[in-house]
Amino acid sequence: MRLSRCGLLIALALPLAPAVAQAGDPARAPVQALCDALIAAMKGGAKAGPRGRMTVIAPVVDRSFDLPLMTRLVVGAGWTTIAPADQAALVAAFRRMTIAQYADNFDSFDGQRFTIDPKVSARGADRLVRTTLSGTGGQPVAIAYRLRQGAGGWKIIDVFYRDSISQLATRRADFARVLQTGGARALVDHVEALAAKAGG
Repeated sequence: MRLSRCGLLIALALPLAPAVAQAGDPARAPVQALCDALIAAMKGGAKAGPRGRMTVIAPVVDRSFDLPLMTRLVVGAGWTTIAPADQAALVAAFRRMTIAQYADNFDSFDGQRFTIDPKVSARGADRLVRTTLSGTGGQPVAIAYRLRQGAGGWKIIDVFYRDSISQLATRRADFARVLQTGGARALVDHVEALAAKAGG
């Protein structure tokens, strides 16, 4: 498992004094489903291979993440300049990249476990669910998820590695550069290449 490349994934600033939502907040459910799928994928390991792990992870990513919104956020202001067909292609490529990178990063099991903090923090209308991944052979790793409620319920819209590094923010400058220099089709090809590099 290679958490240094975990990701997925615009910086969404975290207020210094967040409100605390109910411990039983339904925003925890998509995060729990993702954690369960990642453990199952890790247990599949080399025997399942990248394709097998992606098969486990893909339906949970589809249910737990708001991939269209994440794609729009990571592309930023340039999104409005992209034709609808290219927007759809970008969302599809972003989905493949997300699934492939999870399958690549979470590729083996050695007793790891996720612990989800029962306290869910409010970030305006959004929620922040914190988890800890332990049993990695080193210090426990904090991974937080920002979720937003829509027609389909609570969905993950960003992932923060060690509670501070926004996965969308780490990609935004790269995506903006490709879009500015090569246009929408070049950006689609770029995201597809990132998916292929991860084994997707």
